[in-house]
Amino acid sequence: MSTWKVVYTEQAEQDLREIYEYIAFPLLEPEIGKNQIRRIMVAVAGLNQMPLRHRLYDKEPWYSKGLRVLPIDNYLAFYLPVETHKTVAVIRIMYGGRSIEAQLRLTDTDQCAD
Repeated sequence: MSTWKVVYTEQAEQDLREIYEYIAFPLLEPEIGKNQIRRIMVAVAGLNQMPLRHRLYDKEPWYSKGLRVLPIDNYLAFYLPVETHKTVAVIRIMYGGRSIEAQLRLTDTDQCAD
């Protein structure tokens, strides 16, 4: 079985920072914040094997682009597998209770080019 390279876009890295900062500062739980980020990163690293196993996001234009969703606790990692390069590009990571559509509209679509 071949392994895929997993990369984070700048937006996904910013999402991780914001998740940590929200848990660590307003909620005053830095250890929980660190542990949550660790769980997210471990789950995302697992995309190096069979990244096509997770469901496609069912809304356009993301469905046509091949955007997939990895649920992790109460968070969702959105990623694009690029089969020709055996690369997984993680484009967003967000709390599942947020307005997913609104957050994806803010996503830089240049990071999601085919």
